[in-house]
Amino acid sequence: MNRFVPLSALALVIATPVSAQDDRFDNVEIRAEQLVPGIAVLFGRGGNIGVSHGEDGTVLIDDQFAPLTERIQAAIAALGADPVRFLFNTHWHGDHTGGNENFGEAGALILAHENVRIRMANGSEGDRPVPPAAPVALPVVTYHDGVKLHLNGDTVHAIHMHNAHTDGDSVIWWEVANIVHMGDLFFHQMSLPFIDRASGGSAQGLLAAVERVLAMIDDETRIIPGHGPMATRADLVAYRAMLLTINEQVQAAIDAGSSLEEIQAMNIAAPYEVEGGFISAERYIGFVHDSLTDPDAMAHEHADHGPDHDDGDDHH
Repeated sequence: MNRFVPLSALALVIATPVSAQDDRFDNVEIRAEQLVPGIAVLFGRGGNIGVSHGEDGTVLIDDQFAPLTERIQAAIAALGADPVRFLFNTHWHGDHTGGNENFGEAGALILAHENVRIRMANGSEGDRPVPPAAPVALPVVTYHDGVKLHLNGDTVHAIHMHNAHTDGDSVIWWEVANIVHMGDLFFHQMSLPFIDRASGGSAQGLLAAVERVLAMIDDETRIIPGHGPMATRADLVAYRAMLLTINEQVQAAIDAGSSLEEIQAMNIAAPYEVEGGFISAERYIGFVHDSLTDPDAMAHEHADHGPDHDDGDDHH
């Protein structure tokens, strides 16, 4: 069973403000949930963080935002773990890579799909430009299809999923512990999915990625979603059914000659909309329609995204 590490042991709140110029993170607490001995998930603000620790070193999956690094490091130490040795990024968005520069400067080796390094190094233009990342924040080890690390009595698989949430998504799977971190391929109980068309994402790829993960796991697998609470295979099966149903209904409407506006008015995604979610049913249909009608085209405008969206910068 899951157990929460006592809050008093985690040193959750730093006494001094994170930044005089950015107080959005002042009250953020990092909460740790141990999944099995040596593997935990950290919840804070931004993407959920996976932690594996043991005699071979500490492996971190994603790192949220830069102002939270000290609190994340304190939570890792409270688990009894050494400082981070390896850091995986599940994709390039800033709510998952914002701490890279801090962890890189502290000596962590950063690993990610090759498109993550390319997008971070180039940054992006548009209404909400993202500046190129500092060299120390960039992944040092990149891969095309995937990579394995043999650490702490387990085999950690990083598996690339093509053109799903973005073009650089990785699923991280602990083979022995039977735990998988899905990054933003899976938003659990907090919003309809975000498909970053400007970063190579597609509705077809998202569905294919979820189906691939389902083929890898079993009913005992613990799933760390990119955002939201811990999940089970049954939760992911339901998520897959939603993706498939929406894709099929939007495709049928396209085949019948309906326009995007007409399809949005059909409220296909409305039954799945999450109260308070940052992606509306109408907007999600837009992602699916764009994916199905022009699968090779990327949106010209860099999309706003992220459950912690305040001013458009949180998720880059």
